[in-house]
Amino acid sequence: MTDEWTPKTKAMDIKTVNTDLSKETCPVDNEQCIKLEKTAIKIQSWWRGNMVRRTLLDAALGAWAIQCWWRSVQTKIVEQKRRLALKLYTCQEWAVVKVQAYVRMWQARRRFLQARQAACIIQTQWRWHASQSQSMIHSHYEVKASRLELDIEILMT
Repeated sequence: MTDEWTPKTKAMDIKTVNTDLSKETCPVDNEQCIKLEKTAIKIQSWWRGNMVRRTLLDAALGAWAIQCWWRSVQTKIVEQKRRLALKLYTCQEWAVVKVQAYVRMWQARRRFLQARQAACIIQTQWRWHASQSQSMIHSHYEVKASRLELDIEILMT
């Protein structure tokens, strides 16, 4: 570039533009006026384009930030639902295990009570039979909370 002032650079000079605009008349020749207008239009369109791009960039960044926030909220909601479902599942599993344990305990207790009742019936019948017979039977039994202890001694004469 040269440091010389040409008619083209003179048309681009700010002072020239300002003085020409303050006079509110076109420069000397019509061609120069058209060049100044075209140059002003180019500068204005460049500036408006920059402003539109900046606005669009700000809007895009804002939308991106909102999308990131919304995705994190959705992730938290899904995680809460997953935890709630897991908690519900574990509660149901514990309930099933408890019911199974109570049923098994009830079955074992019923079998024990049936066996104890059968043993009592047998003992009653045996005692009656023993008292009717000539032999002498000595027996001793003790019922404790945890088990039944039975000692039978049969003496035949």
